[in-house]
Amino acid sequence: MSLPVRRLLTNIRHNGSILVGSVKVGGAEAKLGVSSLRWASTAHGTAWRVSRWAGVGFGVGAALTTAYMYHNYNTTRLGSPAKDQEYVLSQPPPTFTPARSIHLTTDTTGLKITLFQYQTCPFCCKVRAFLDYYGFSYDVIEVNSVTRSQTKWTDYRKVPFLVVQLPNSETILQLKDSTMIISALQSFLYNKTTSLQELVKCYPSLVYTDEGGTKKVEIMNRHFLMYGQHPSGVSKEDIVEERKWRKWVDDVFVHVLSPNIYRTPEESFQAFKWFSKAGNWEEHFATWERLLAVYVGAIAMFFIGKSLKRRYQLKDDVRETLYEETNVFLKALKKKGTKFMGGEQPNLSDLAVYGVLTAVEGCQAFQDLKENTHISLWFDRMKEAVSQHGGAVLTNMV
Repeated sequence: MSLPVRRLLTNIRHNGSILVGSVKVGGAEAKLGVSSLRWASTAHGTAWRVSRWAGVGFGVGAALTTAYMYHNYNTTRLGSPAKDQEYVLSQPPPTFTPARSIHLTTDTTGLKITLFQYQTCPFCCKVRAFLDYYGFSYDVIEVNSVTRSQTKWTDYRKVPFLVVQLPNSETILQLKDSTMIISALQSFLYNKTTSLQELVKCYPSLVYTDEGGTKKVEIMNRHFLMYGQHPSGVSKEDIVEERKWRKWVDDVFVHVLSPNIYRTPEESFQAFKWFSKAGNWEEHFATWERLLAVYVGAIAMFFIGKSLKRRYQLKDDVRETLYEETNVFLKALKKKGTKFMGGEQPNLSDLAVYGVLTAVEGCQAFQDLKENTHISLWFDRMKEAVSQHGGAVLTNMV
């Protein structure tokens, strides 16, 4: 398969909840193309009855368009880290018009935060849940999943990432990886006398090559908080438990979602239609870009979902795995006997589970989850706590 076409599929995997961008799908990926589009013409449902030649033409057009976009994407990047300061940008990034801005008077941190995201990416949703709960002010830049023009200035190609201008300073940080972002900002709220620039030094990146020869980047300590002094009212056991569930979300729970929302062609197409609506794609992207993402994305992710099912060893009926893993969390919550894992108020494990679930809230899989588990009560409590900025007292630095 040509590199441009592979780039298209990588872009698709990054979008619409499409989980970890480094996922390899092996042979399944190689099969995506004209044959997949021919398959779409014979699938059930009006939306999937695409003619053979229209499918061929669309596939060729997508490949050519992607080749052009890939050429543009590989232009010189403007924002690179300053020497010996991994998260400090050497120069300011380009200015983009925010898709929306959240400004809260209770936020006195002085941080100017810009979130680069896909609206329905579970990792992006996880970061937004954290920012909203703690009442941070921030701008949102919606990244075009086809052209990715909003991120071509940086060497870091995944979303989410934050650009943070420090208060009373020209220093600008770029925070990468959803879990590291949350850990660094939570540590900042716990250490109000320590600058964010100093705290991010606790999360260095380790670059290595795996057994398959693929270059990997691991952010050290990303699930750990830098407390400074031990927080009052929080036991060592509470800290360890919170970290355990945050890691469970990243390593287990999030990987159950894609095979469920792309379980059938119809569900895959319905999911992408919801992604388009939730992300206001009509407003932010050209018509051809939106249709390319929806139709090619739905077809591609149906096949990739099958590969992810095998990779993560989900049950034949992937819904069973979704219900079982959700019940693992709910059982632990019931054992605590509190509203949230954090007690009477959510902690980072609550926000992590809630965040990734909001990525699929409009999909059939989530509706089935509500009908077959007792997730609704906790989820509704979380929605209220996040929408009301329940933790905003910590961002008021006065």
